Amino acid sequence: MKFRTKLTEILGIKIPIIQGGLAYLAYSDLAAAVSNAGGLGQLTAMTCGSPDGLRQEIKKIRQLTDKPFGVNFAIGQHGRSYIDFLNVAKEEDVPVITITGGNPTPVFEALEGSQARKLVLVASKRQAVKAESLGADAVMVVGQEGGGHLGKDDIGTMVLVPSVVDAVEIPVVASGGIGDGRGLMAALALGAEGVEMGTRFIATKECVHAHPVYKNMLINMQETDTVVIKRSLGAPARAIRNSWTEKILEIEKNEGTYDALKTYISGKSNCNYIQKGNTEGGFGWAGQIAGRINDIPTLEELFNRIIDEAEAVKNKWQ
Repeated sequence: MKFRTKLTEILGIKIPIIQGGLAYLAYSDLAAAVSNAGGLGQLTAMTCGSPDGLRQEIKKIRQLTDKPFGVNFAIGQHGRSYIDFLNVAKEEDVPVITITGGNPTPVFEALEGSQARKLVLVASKRQAVKAESLGADAVMVVGQEGGGHLGKDDIGTMVLVPSVVDAVEIPVVASGGIGDGRGLMAALALGAEGVEMGTRFIATKECVHAHPVYKNMLINMQETDTVVIKRSLGAPARAIRNSWTEKILEIEKNEGTYDALKTYISGKSNCNYIQKGNTEGGFGWAGQIAGRINDIPTLEELFNRIIDEAEAVKNKWQ
């Protein structure tokens, strides 16, 4: 099955699937493998450690693939410190820049003169319309089923995606609760031009920075095994339910401050789980789609499966 959507055209990819940012996991090995499989792989800028670290990862990915790739900037968590990283991405002529978690205006201003495609992750119609007005080439719309940081309104992907499609003229990418060919075809039926997947890419052989314990947790989970933390901070995010996230929820229930939470929600605590496999000494992000993940394939196997599933849906529709 061949795909031709507005997303494949503007990004120069074969299959309309974008790999999510995946902090502390999305390095050159995973990103290149996704791009080589036909989608758009991404590096996560700020978890490269330094601007020079990002530059080295960009050089590595270009040694591993000649296909388009992106760099993700989670700007809401880093103040203005991401600007030096962004300048590296601009200097290296990165073809796609994605922006999550904040006002994209400073990013767009810093990218003036760049030919990079600019995609913004949004969780509401208002945010999508704003991103379009600022010059975004596409918006990625995350529903409340997704892993990691979400919108505040708890709107599901099935409702949110067509609402955004009707509100903007630029391509819409569906995100949240998608991990297979049926999800891809459902997103296209809703009017999206492609999908972004995060959790599904963690449970793959090429996601080498994810600890085996984390991957096995994903394939043994049910749809009900996630919780939304950080609501009290105005930054709701979906993670795997464990004693660590239960402690976070307890602190939030008792109106704990950021200072009371910061150790529990830190990048170090995240890495303790996802990189070191300490399932009770940290937390790991995951979307509800984890309940539908049953194996750890190679990316080539995963993409071939997605295409076969999409083909089956197409044939059923005819």
